[in-house]
Amino acid sequence: MPTFPTPFYALLFLFLFLLTPLAHADCECGYTVSSALYTDLLETDFLHLPNITLDTDWEPQNYTVSPAAARGPYGKNATIGNVIANPLQNNNSWAGEGVLGGDPGLQLWVRGGTPANGLIPMAEVASAREDMLYGSFRAAMKLTGTSGTCGAFFWVHLPIFPSHSISVPSLTMISEHQFYNNTQEIDFEFLSRQFISTNNTYPVNLVLQSPASAAAGFNAADTPTFTLYRLPFAPDTAYHEYRFDWSPSSVDFYADSVLLTTMNVSVPSTAGSIHLSQWSNGDPTWSGGPPSQDAVVTVEYFKGYFNSSNPSRQKDWTLRCKDPSAVNATCPVPNQTVAPDGNSSANTFFFSKEANMTVNQTVYGTKESGTVGSAMGKVEWALGGVVVLVGVVIVGILD
Repeated sequence: MPTFPTPFYALLFLFLFLLTPLAHADCECGYTVSSALYTDLLETDFLHLPNITLDTDWEPQNYTVSPAAARGPYGKNATIGNVIANPLQNNNSWAGEGVLGGDPGLQLWVRGGTPANGLIPMAEVASAREDMLYGSFRAAMKLTGTSGTCGAFFWVHLPIFPSHSISVPSLTMISEHQFYNNTQEIDFEFLSRQFISTNNTYPVNLVLQSPASAAAGFNAADTPTFTLYRLPFAPDTAYHEYRFDWSPSSVDFYADSVLLTTMNVSVPSTAGSIHLSQWSNGDPTWSGGPPSQDAVVTVEYFKGYFNSSNPSRQKDWTLRCKDPSAVNATCPVPNQTVAPDGNSSANTFFFSKEANMTVNQTVYGTKESGTVGSAMGKVEWALGGVVVLVGVVIVGILD
């Protein structure tokens, strides 16, 4: 058997290495959840976010809804002042009190007492992205134990129409120019009046709003797309991750990566945005309330891996993803199998905090400076003070 000098093996290894297809950056072709490939991401670590109003990925909502439109004895008044960032006192920690005291994260407040103007003060944030079409969406939240509110994590299709030119029963006006399409909606809804600590009853309402629920006055309880699931933990005493995986054929709902239910009828098929909210309209059959005192829902993080309906983002993905089979071209999304509550378990995985992640993904940072971060390093995409988002493509569910 011939012998070769050590340099020969070094050159042979280098030659074989060069023949192996490699991605230019990790995840440049997207993120995998089971057999699905998603091309874009939106990740936000609210434990370390100092100012929500300057964040480029989220828009605190400011609107009013009349009692009639809210379908309750009271209307709703969403204000930016009820959306409050409360980051950890120690920026290097993952647990402890926030700078304002109490639970750290993004606070969504409903103000207690009977409102003099008939509108209950509430809070909501919406993703700036409205092009989310299928994906895996996760929010770590600690709900309120104060009776009389609805804490919600949901996706909704949000068409824009002039308020003076449309009257459609399935659309609920939330501001002068915005409407929810209540027949294209995926919901986690937590009704604090349903929480009974004495017998450990903590249900969550899992809903796909559909034409059937619209026909029933938006009461989805008697439709195939409604499930009242009793959680095995108290959602008002710790953070837990709530997740839904949405494909063209079904929506799977999870809590701490445990499958709760699957719905495969009236599955939404249009693009939309993510919303996190807490509200009350005094309806005794739903939210109850108003709460007797101020109530807060706190959000620890949001993680979304999804496809885009935006043609420019589709084109960018095509240019970026040269070889999906290349090493690290696609990245599996890890499951959060324990409650993200505490200094160890709350330190969850974020692709956007890792080195060598692909650029040209959802940006995040501050509107004030015009400087935003990508999944790798810092880049600047600004035009007249407006942050420019550039993106990705819709790809099908993999076999």
